[in-house]
Amino acid sequence: MSGAAETKDDRLQVRLSAEAKTVLQLAANYRHKTVSQFVLTTALAEAEKVIRENEAVSLSAADWKVFYDALSNPPAPNAALRKAFAKYQKTVG
Repeated sequence: MSGAAETKDDRLQVRLSAEAKTVLQLAANYRHKTVSQFVLTTALAEAEKVIRENEAVSLSAADWKVFYDALSNPPAPNAALRKAFAKYQKTVG
């Protein structure tokens, strides 16, 4: 989040039980935040974690070597690739 100059135009409403609200309030108090601040910062941190887990690729050292070698020394194009590239050039321009 970028800071004080950021405008906050969107709103998110959540229905929850009294027990859930009490738990959130207690946790927010421990962090010296409002419930809204606590929920937003916690939800954003979890959202970023989920995005990283689904968009980042981790490779072992052996897999990285295979991947790097394939990028550094690609095989010669076969007939199907040449045909696809010719079709692409014809379509795109």
